[in-house]
Amino acid sequence: MAMGRRTDRTRTPGLWIATNELPRTGGHPFYQRLNQVLDTHAFDAFVEAQCALFYARLGRPSLLPGTYFRLLLIGYFEGIDSERGIAWRTADSLALRGFLGLGLEEATPEHSTISRTRRLIDLETHRAVFTWILQVLATADLITGKTIGIDATTLEANAALRSIVRRDSGETYQEFLTRLAHASGIETPTRAVLARLDRKRPKKGRNSEWQHPHDPDARITKMKDGRTHLAHKAEHAVDMDTGAVVAVTVQGADQGDTTTIADTLTAAAEALDAVAATTDGATAVIEEAVADKGYHSNQTLTDLAQLDVRTYIAEPDRGRRHWKTNAAAREAVYANRRRIRGTRGLALLRRRSERLERPNAHLYETGGMRRTHLRGHTNILKRLLVHVCGFNLGLFMRRLVGVGTPRGLQGLSAAALAIVVWLCGHVSDVWDALGMRSSITARRTLRLVVRTPPCCTCTRGRFSHGLLG
Repeated sequence: MAMGRRTDRTRTPGLWIATNELPRTGGHPFYQRLNQVLDTHAFDAFVEAQCALFYARLGRPSLLPGTYFRLLLIGYFEGIDSERGIAWRTADSLALRGFLGLGLEEATPEHSTISRTRRLIDLETHRAVFTWILQVLATADLITGKTIGIDATTLEANAALRSIVRRDSGETYQEFLTRLAHASGIETPTRAVLARLDRKRPKKGRNSEWQHPHDPDARITKMKDGRTHLAHKAEHAVDMDTGAVVAVTVQGADQGDTTTIADTLTAAAEALDAVAATTDGATAVIEEAVADKGYHSNQTLTDLAQLDVRTYIAEPDRGRRHWKTNAAAREAVYANRRRIRGTRGLALLRRRSERLERPNAHLYETGGMRRTHLRGHTNILKRLLVHVCGFNLGLFMRRLVGVGTPRGLQGLSAAALAIVVWLCGHVSDVWDALGMRSSITARRTLRLVVRTPPCCTCTRGRFSHGLLG
């Protein structure tokens, strides 16, 4: 085979190119099928009716509401964290152009257009789209609503610690340390002197004293990897029977789990009520709540018991408890302890690591949202709601076609190709066995060939969303 040279391929580009001759990727069938699902349930008509109030009747044509929400869905399916990255990826991909309904002669939306549209459409409209996706899942029996699991994670804020200022005076950290040095009698403090002075101060990073000037909602907190950073807290309510996320909230990273669980459970109950109202009661009322030991407290258990919600919350080791003045908390704690030690409680706590930790990995690690590129809880929640919609649509697509992402479809194609290669490679062994002189040896070889399975990643028995590809 001769070596080709780049100079040999130099030619004048053709004037006309047939669209059916353009190269196709493994992502095309997935996005085409996803568009069919959205069109079947009249997604574009729904979002256009919801967003009609934010557009004028006359003027320059803007970004279509359906195109805007599809762009944010691409962020999840392609694992892109920023709107600028979504715009770049869309401009380079024929599959994504088809998903957005853009022709080859049309320009893809700029990142500034995506950002402006996000600011234009309010948070309640994004919530309505999130609820609409839950209603689609309910039609496929992917929402039950009886048992809800709660878990939270931290999102790195788009803000740096070196830029924080005092809440009272607006001083930067450097100016504040310089003023302390002057008060201590040091007229011209060096950087080393300031660092030594700051090292001796206790509780130097109080959120009640410091804030970021451009993102006041960000809070100083310790991340999952042990670093101290400005961050936000995202909390999810997950259907423990199906793995679908029924609610998501964004709150201050300095708030404890026992403080934020009430808002998340309330959001989950409202979303399930909205789904039940349009699906003839396909979802049930929340009866059980599952969480890790970070959510265990007397007040939390007492409040949930008053709402007739059975709790399966892991209990930390607090030693011997004294209940002389708090009989209601004693009953709630003992009832929760009795449930988590039972057969169903142990099964739910084992399932919690699968149903609650896996969405965090898909949404923030593979989905690319561990670090936010937006500021303010409202903007972050808008993006996160549609991001979770992509996760839930992945569950629906897995129920429908067996894969939940375009990468999963490509992996399925590779597995099918591996099976074909294995079969072709063993056909010769079969024929050799048939041609052997000894029929006994031939039968043994045939049995060996038939019993040897191919190496395939599509295993059965274990639950898998298929979202990691």
